[in-house]
Amino acid sequence: QGCTQKYIVKNYFYYYLFKFSAALGEEIFYITFLPFIYWNIDHSVSRRMIIIWSIVMYIGQVSKDILKWPRPLSPPVVKLELRTVAEYGMPSTHAMAATAISFSFLIATVNQYKYPFELGLIGAFVFSTLVCLSRLYTGMHTVLDVIGGALISAVLLVLLYPVWDTIDHLLLTNPFCPLLSIAVPLILCYNYPKLDYYSPTRGDTTTILGAGAGATVGFWLNNQYAVPAYPSKGFQLGFPPITSKLAVVVLARFFVGIFVVLLTRWLMKSVVLGMLGYRYKFSTGDLEARRRLEVEVPYKFITYSSVGLSATVLVPLLHELLGLM
Repeated sequence: QGCTQKYIVKNYFYYYLFKFSAALGEEIFYITFLPFIYWNIDHSVSRRMIIIWSIVMYIGQVSKDILKWPRPLSPPVVKLELRTVAEYGMPSTHAMAATAISFSFLIATVNQYKYPFELGLIGAFVFSTLVCLSRLYTGMHTVLDVIGGALISAVLLVLLYPVWDTIDHLLLTNPFCPLLSIAVPLILCYNYPKLDYYSPTRGDTTTILGAGAGATVGFWLNNQYAVPAYPSKGFQLGFPPITSKLAVVVLARFFVGIFVVLLTRWLMKSVVLGMLGYRYKFSTGDLEARRRLEVEVPYKFITYSSVGLSATVLVPLLHELLGLM
């Protein structure tokens, strides 16, 4: 099934608005926004967001392949995306991720930083609504998929909020944290629900759990063996005003960090695929071979756990070395 329909864009404002909004629920956003929070705002906020994001996304991805509700029929719907067309529809993981990220950020920061709660609530609502609407505009989900995703995410936030301080404390202090952080996600990835045909959901789930696992190990290592690179005093949002010097430091941290993260991803992807190709006798360009369970799971898990570890341990050390504290 593919996006073969031709279409004419009659309203470029909506077209680019919702194409951009759809990207806020994809890897390009996760790999930039979540590390940005860790490098520039507050470690505790970032930790909570990453843990919530990992749990919510895993439940959403697995739910799709258990429920097996189809996406909207095309035609009559015109689908503007190709990659996820093979996935099932219910629930919308874009809606789940947008709700979880925006509202967990609000909950984690509202009592720590000086900004109006109403402003934060409006921001979270607008962000999640734009992402939800983008799934309808791009033809990838029904209204029920989107509402279901947002509601499931909201319920999970309500259930997790009372214990997220406890979870955070255990992840930082428990001596078994590194082992469990790697073993549990790996078990979940290898025991992902089986489908009759290939779908990118298992690979995407492995990517998410791998990144979360690597970041969690990084949190533990920093707490055990290093002084926190950025004390949790934050920027007090809105106070003081953003100066040119502060803006330069923030941008420098971000671009240095993103360079290291992307370099880590490229390097580990090349090394791990090369090793697996040698082990299972396939070319690294063989897409079918890369979709096999024994290849896809270790390749994506090792690559993205390395990315998570690099973002939380290597990048802060590099920031300190470069005087970007």
